Amino acid sequence: MKIDPVHLAFDIDGVVADTMSLFLKIAEADFGISHIRYEDITDYDLTDSAGIDEVVMWDIILRILDGKYALPLNPITDAPEVLRRINSICKPTLFVTARPDEAHIKDWICEVLGVGQDAVEVVATGSFEDKKEVLADRNVAHFVEDRLETCYMLSQGGIRPIVFKQPWNRKKHPFPEVGNWQELAAMIALE
Repeated sequence: MKIDPVHLAFDIDGVVADTMSLFLKIAEADFGISHIRYEDITDYDLTDSAGIDEVVMWDIILRILDGKYALPLNPITDAPEVLRRINSICKPTLFVTARPDEAHIKDWICEVLGVGQDAVEVVATGSFEDKKEVLADRNVAHFVEDRLETCYMLSQGGIRPIVFKQPWNRKKHPFPEVGNWQELAAMIALE
């Protein structure tokens, strides 16, 4: 049985936005950190998995969250095309992020999808833990997420996570997973 897009929502960073590639580009361009490859990032704590100084890590993260970077934030391959198909069936398409503010990232999503502000809803919870309540309030049954800890928490709240494969979530888990947006599209009732 395919997923009804009306009951589906999405995380943004690592699922729709290729935020980690932007992080690495900023690290190299502004801090001369060039020894880290995308696949080396096996944990959300980049001080552990990538050996980045904590002050530098937070400087880069805050630049990304505030939209204060010159390099482009690119979408994950095929995300815009699949999301436009979903959005043609279900408006507004729901995105729930642990970011503290939705303004910058909502503008980015609308630009990438080529849609108006009313076509998407972005809820910035400020924490991973608060996603569960937002999703439950909006009757979301499935949520596409790249952070395993969040997936476990959502599952305990009755929301079925779909893991978007990334190097940092390659631990064993019980959830369905997709490696790209075409695999995700095959799971959704898009007709």
